[in-house]
Amino acid sequence: MREADSLTEWLDRPVAHIATASLIVAGMLAALGVKLLLHDQHALNVVLCVAIAGASIPLVISLVTKVIQGNFSVDLLALLSIVTSLILGQYWVAAIVVLMLSGGQALESYATGRASSVLSALAKRMPQTAHRAGGLVADVPIDSILVDDELIVYPHEICPVDGVVVSGRGRMDESYLTGEPFQIAKAPGVSVLSGSINGNAALTIRATKVASDSRYAKIVEVLHASEENRPRMQRLGDRLGSWYTPVAVLIAVASWFFSGSSERFLAVLVIATPCPLLISIPVAVIGAISVGARFGIIIKDPSILEKMETCRVLIVDKTGTLTYGKPSLARVQCFDGLTRELALQYCASLERYSKHPLAGAVLAVAEAEGLALLEVQDVSEPPGAGLVGHVGGKLIAVTGRGKLSPESLAAMPPITPGLECVLLVEGKLAGIFHFEDEPRTESKSFLKHLEAKHSIKELILLSGDRPAEVAQFAAGMGITEAYGGKSPEDKVEFVRERTEKARTLYLGDGINDAPAMMAATAGIALGVNSDITSEAAGAVILQSSLKSVDELMHIGRRMRGIALTSAVGGMGLSLIGMGGASLGLINPIQGAIAQEVIDLLSILNSLRMILPMGPLSDFHVPAVMGKAGEER
Repeated sequence: MREADSLTEWLDRPVAHIATASLIVAGMLAALGVKLLLHDQHALNVVLCVAIAGASIPLVISLVTKVIQGNFSVDLLALLSIVTSLILGQYWVAAIVVLMLSGGQALESYATGRASSVLSALAKRMPQTAHRAGGLVADVPIDSILVDDELIVYPHEICPVDGVVVSGRGRMDESYLTGEPFQIAKAPGVSVLSGSINGNAALTIRATKVASDSRYAKIVEVLHASEENRPRMQRLGDRLGSWYTPVAVLIAVASWFFSGSSERFLAVLVIATPCPLLISIPVAVIGAISVGARFGIIIKDPSILEKMETCRVLIVDKTGTLTYGKPSLARVQCFDGLTRELALQYCASLERYSKHPLAGAVLAVAEAEGLALLEVQDVSEPPGAGLVGHVGGKLIAVTGRGKLSPESLAAMPPITPGLECVLLVEGKLAGIFHFEDEPRTESKSFLKHLEAKHSIKELILLSGDRPAEVAQFAAGMGITEAYGGKSPEDKVEFVRERTEKARTLYLGDGINDAPAMMAATAGIALGVNSDITSEAAGAVILQSSLKSVDELMHIGRRMRGIALTSAVGGMGLSLIGMGGASLGLINPIQGAIAQEVIDLLSILNSLRMILPMGPLSDFHVPAVMGKAGEER
């Protein structure tokens, strides 16, 4: 069975389609040569039959495979056309039908390749070799790298695998993940991500994952998997094909019965084959995936392109979704005699090795106040302990209130509104940093835009923040239904209940909201904190912008319109042609040529999805500001 699957996969490759089309073209040219030079009709027929037999092998294998799977597609019409043509001695008609099929498949493969060029570029970007450290540095294929291997990443090279810095200090550019500049300081103990571009200093890293399991490889894997994921629109195409095939056969049989002409029967079958909907829809879908990638949107599940338009309930997270997720430091509360300046130095020195949103806020204040950062050793992020390291010879930890031991928690002052992080020096409470997080400029107008332009009937704010803060924030956003203090389990249950009543779209940061996203009809992960290898979100917005969500919705709307126009339009033209053929107005050869033109028009229409276009979004960001936050 595995060998059969491999053969079917090979026959679906562009090279196989091109070879098939080339074979039938060569056969037709050879037949013309025989006709012109030898004037031998029998020899001409033999040449055509040999070419038809050879070129029809992929079609027969594909058809048998689909029939075994219970998929009676319009390829069955093609086989009936070829067989009928051969029986009736219409060898040129049979050859044109085979050319039409193989040429259409080759064009589809080419269109697919063009549409997925953005994804191919991502795959090609990944290095194929790495520098393994040891007695002598050796260049090795990245597939041979094992966990705990030590590798050297030279300046300006792309990091080959996920790992941890062993020696060296520098910076890495991780903008490939975010779509915007994102430089992270690296020192011993700090993690590195595959695909990151190293700065000016060589780093020695220890691999924590093999190449195939590293972040960048997973991104590429998700992108290519999304190309092959058949969305509901494609299954709709299969269903349309399941009734289109018997209708076409019925028209063909009726035309033969009432006219007594087998040629009309053949002409109807020829013009009905193949139905463009099975080609045009996947071309449009893959084009949409490519367009999304160009706009910094990873479409993991293509069915979301259709689902979004059917959702009438929006369930949205707060922090990092409706707020920027980039808080500013409001005040520092110190304990045990620690000065504000030293607390900032300790915290900023350690936080430069963190990607947490609060880290940037602390570093910004330290830089603004001209504080020198201290030497840091042994940086690590133990599970449940926050960020830990030795700063200026002291053990420093930056963590959250929920991660403290009962003894440390007892010494904490009461909770105050906003975000916070806790500074521990030698395991004792030394400071609390309080932050403010502002709503996105576009949040309120974006929610109104969804109601006005995308038929969203209900807006629901669902957050783990304290209920009073959530209610206050919701009032400022114009959201009448808001729920705070919800755990991830509570969110899942809430979303499931709402989804049973209406189709829901969940918009969150893709981490804590992942279970709730999976429970919704469709889920979108927003922002740089999203782990796009999770199976939760149908699409991931790499650039932290609500406008990109609107762009995704317009991509889906555009794809649906183009796909349905191609499929339904092609079927309509085919039905008109079948009517003409049944009345004897179109002969088999004319029908074959007409169907080829119809297929070409359908594919070209679907290819409009990847053409350069103007702004996809009709949402305009106003200049409005506000404040909000949650605990780190």
